[in-house]
Amino acid sequence: MDNQKGAVLLLADGTCFYGDSIGTNGSIFGELCFNTGMTGYQEIFTDPSYTGQLLITTHVHIGNYGINYSEQESGKVCISGLICKNFEEKHSRQQADNSIHDFLKIHQIVGIANVDTRAIVRHIRKHGAMNAVISTEFDDIKSLLKSIKDQPLMEGLELASVVSAEEPYFVGSPDAKFKIAVMDFGVKRNILQNFIDRDCYCQIFPARTSFESIQKWNPDGYFLSNGPGDPSMMDYALVTTQKILDSKKPVFGICLGHQIIARTFGIETYKMHNGHRGINHPVLNIETGKCEVTSQNHGFVVKTEDVENNKDLKITHINLNDNTVEGMRVKNQNVFSVQYHPESSPGPHDSRYLFDEFLSLLKKEVLV
Repeated sequence: MDNQKGAVLLLADGTCFYGDSIGTNGSIFGELCFNTGMTGYQEIFTDPSYTGQLLITTHVHIGNYGINYSEQESGKVCISGLICKNFEEKHSRQQADNSIHDFLKIHQIVGIANVDTRAIVRHIRKHGAMNAVISTEFDDIKSLLKSIKDQPLMEGLELASVVSAEEPYFVGSPDAKFKIAVMDFGVKRNILQNFIDRDCYCQIFPARTSFESIQKWNPDGYFLSNGPGDPSMMDYALVTTQKILDSKKPVFGICLGHQIIARTFGIETYKMHNGHRGINHPVLNIETGKCEVTSQNHGFVVKTEDVENNKDLKITHINLNDNTVEGMRVKNQNVFSVQYHPESSPGPHDSRYLFDEFLSLLKKEVLV
């Protein structure tokens, strides 16, 4: 690779890992997280939910099938930095538009390769997610460590409005059968594509849009998207969501949207030790008794006992690894949500039926 330099990954607790620089030179801060997926690195890089995070890929080879621009989940790379074992600059995929090396350069992403990713993951699995820095400028480790401690923690950060669209926009055909108002907290393109494929016309609204502005479009239903940051810092979204719920129209929430719906009912959310990120997380659908292999990316979760004790909510899905809440319904309303990513990009398609369930609610709304 051109102008390759040494690099360091320095954790907030002072732990150091030395390797080789990838992408651009410099220093970048963020919260460490790891994804266990063996494929889909491009979709992961461009998922707005990863804003502010340094991504550790546990799969040993990253970049071997290059970059195809049609597979991006947003218009930019959203991870702050990349940490991997083997960085494959040369790719062997005919459909690739670019190499991962050039892709990271174009987007000015700082990264580090040839480090023991297993050791890094074991460390944060034991000690929890923490802030860190990737740097090619590490002559003064003490100064770098001080800079890490000056960085804000993910707990307490409101990031959804930072990544959200600046202005409303449309996707799909205006002649489609259903109209969905999408609250953009960091929505992924493949979520929108799943709606388009089901004959939906979507207007995507910035995160801080008032309900009064949204309802002028008279949508058939509402969708609350995935996104980054701490849901407890999004009081503005709770105000809008409460009015959406009061409209009695169908509502579907994914990931951060799921957490926002929960908080509207007084459910607490909390920061997880490591979070769930990967494409092989087993989830039990309590209503069908079936297990779904799911795609996930979240560092916060709703408090299980709060949901269990709430008379208005019913748990529909649980995580089979740690029994956290993965889905819920609002009793006597056409409102449901899941913690994982049923659009499955990347990931298995076990959960795409949830879009069909939402469409069935929209059909009832249109027929009324």
